[in-house]
Amino acid sequence: MARKHNKRANKRSQSVDIKAYAQQLEGVFRKYPARKFNYKQLASQLGYKPEMVKAKIEMALSDMERSGTILMVDRFKYKLKYTSTLTEGVVDMASNGNAYVVSPDTESDIMVRSPNLKHALHGDRVRVSLFARRGGKRLEGEIVEIVERKQTDFVGTIEIGKSYGFLVPSSRKMLIDIYIPKDKLGGAEHGQKAIARITDWPEKASSPFGEIIEVLGNAGEHNTEIHAVLAEFGLPNQFPEEVERAADELDTAIKEEEIAKNRRDFRKVPTFTIDPADAKDFDDALSLQRLENGHWEVGVHIADVSHYVKPDSILEDEAVTRATSVYLVDRVVPMLPEVLSNGACSLRPNEDKYTFSAVFEMDDEAKIHNQWFGRTAIHSDRRFAYEEAQQVIEDAHPKGKDADFYEEIRTLDKMAKIMREARMAKGALSFDKKEVKFQLDENNAPTGVYFKVGKDANHLIEEFMLLANRSVATFIGQAKSGQPSGQTFVYRIHDDPDPQKLQDLSVFVKQFGHEVRMTNKSAITRSLNKMLTEVRNTPAANMIETLTIRTMSKAKYTTQNIGHYGLAFDYYSHFTSPIRRYPDVMVHRLLQHYLEGGKSPDYAQYEALCEHSSEREKAASDAERASIKYMQAVFLEKHVGESFMGVISGVTEWGVYVELTDNYCEGMIRISAFRDDYYTFDSKNFCIEGERTGRIFQLGDPMKITVKNVDLERKQIDFEPSSGLSE
Repeated sequence: MARKHNKRANKRSQSVDIKAYAQQLEGVFRKYPARKFNYKQLASQLGYKPEMVKAKIEMALSDMERSGTILMVDRFKYKLKYTSTLTEGVVDMASNGNAYVVSPDTESDIMVRSPNLKHALHGDRVRVSLFARRGGKRLEGEIVEIVERKQTDFVGTIEIGKSYGFLVPSSRKMLIDIYIPKDKLGGAEHGQKAIARITDWPEKASSPFGEIIEVLGNAGEHNTEIHAVLAEFGLPNQFPEEVERAADELDTAIKEEEIAKNRRDFRKVPTFTIDPADAKDFDDALSLQRLENGHWEVGVHIADVSHYVKPDSILEDEAVTRATSVYLVDRVVPMLPEVLSNGACSLRPNEDKYTFSAVFEMDDEAKIHNQWFGRTAIHSDRRFAYEEAQQVIEDAHPKGKDADFYEEIRTLDKMAKIMREARMAKGALSFDKKEVKFQLDENNAPTGVYFKVGKDANHLIEEFMLLANRSVATFIGQAKSGQPSGQTFVYRIHDDPDPQKLQDLSVFVKQFGHEVRMTNKSAITRSLNKMLTEVRNTPAANMIETLTIRTMSKAKYTTQNIGHYGLAFDYYSHFTSPIRRYPDVMVHRLLQHYLEGGKSPDYAQYEALCEHSSEREKAASDAERASIKYMQAVFLEKHVGESFMGVISGVTEWGVYVELTDNYCEGMIRISAFRDDYYTFDSKNFCIEGERTGRIFQLGDPMKITVKNVDLERKQIDFEPSSGLSE
């Protein structure tokens, strides 16, 4: 009887425990009613290590879902159940003129038909009234209010009539032309690229009214098109005069008093940089010296941008607005003015510099025995390009063992390989995609294509940067007890991949003889790495690597840590590139604040800056892709009528995308261009199939194409099948 009583008591105790968790979790959901959470994120909110409370949180979530408090909106992601007929969300325009409003408050996106858009545009934050849902049909509604316009400035091509003009937007998401009165054309001529600002949109007008605020130049000209790419994604092409002036007025002299008072002096320690051959901004340097106990002291030294860019300054405002440097095919648009990015903050050889450093005491097996973080001063003795450092690693340098820093580079390379192997063993993913680069002439026209592949020298730098980023994040984010510290910090997080996307990838790659094992997290990463290794240097490599990347969640900045799936780190941040990333500047400031004994600041302002930085990072990435598409179009314009081998990289109901094997340029074959049969789209099998012949063109298939047409303005490349298929 006593035993039964104990069982009942234990059951009752567990029930009370789960109820307590449910109450805490409900508090989190009500604090953030629009957010979706998985168990890891909820554990972090409550201050627990996820693995310690996984079972209890999952039981509490199950109870809350059954009671109707929350609902599962994605696989294993939950949110507070929505009860109102009004909701807010962001507009995602479709090519047919309808739109979808993405709202965190609803189980699925809300379809809004064109007549119900109420002048809303892509990216706008809107309030939507939901229609009554009938018979399992999709969720629909109408927009009742535009809460916030995402943008009012649009880039496009000018068309001029007798008494007025229009700007035809370049973005495929902006489907409405902007009416420009003749006196608001600003000198723009027919056919030129320009930026228009919407000034009014009368309720009964079909098009918004606007004015030209900048003429970019003639469509098709290189600089015009590159500036148009930047403008399309809301990115600047130059610094305001007052920002340049503020940078020029900075005192950038290195002062002995500053070093003696506030910094650890590394200027006599052997130090060097390894960067791309064409780099101008050197964020990071490495130092190495043998300690008396036989261990190594490894210094990861990062440009001390926060010494020059102060809060509430005009330079700070500009850095926040940009949040990142933008890397286009022919230029870099820096986050900071050149006097800082290429001058005072750049760790150039034979110059004293202020740095922020992570210093590690390590043995020959790369085991860390001690670490130190703080402000420093360095003197870089040598600048290496990756290619020269690789020669040293391979023992192929012309000077042999007499090459500069021969022992240091080879010692660090050995440590880097040990750290990389350990990361992979813990479940890190290994993506080594080839980077496509264009050879440009003096007019920035492409003359050829080449591929950049990461080698040991690249991995050396990568591993020590990862070490510094992880160590800084762990130092702040983890208490001595091993639990989260709860201190406000900026993390770089990467959530687990979507299980359904992984399942789709598994089905697809099986036909190529590969397997994605879904049994557990370790099996997934091992099988993905095995597949990525096997496809390397094969025609299907880029396509399979791209599809694998698409199954992954997007990494982002946040103050809410859930770890980094792709790197297999519990704590990770960005500390190593403050010249080109604003979150790194925040990390430097917070680290110094805590080193000085400061208390944890309110997280809200940092979370807002994290969201902004993630959004700007995406805009920069989109602009980079658009510039590559433009350059691909310019490159293939000279090859219209010529044939190339490629691999089918995408299949849709309107056509097949083919990526060329020799240069990774991608174009589309429209369904109508397959004239040997009538082809229909099979979404389940990623293919199109001929109704009469049964012929199949499937994702991953090799295919010979002919370049049919190139539209530079639209960055559009049209292919047609070779070998008689278009006959």
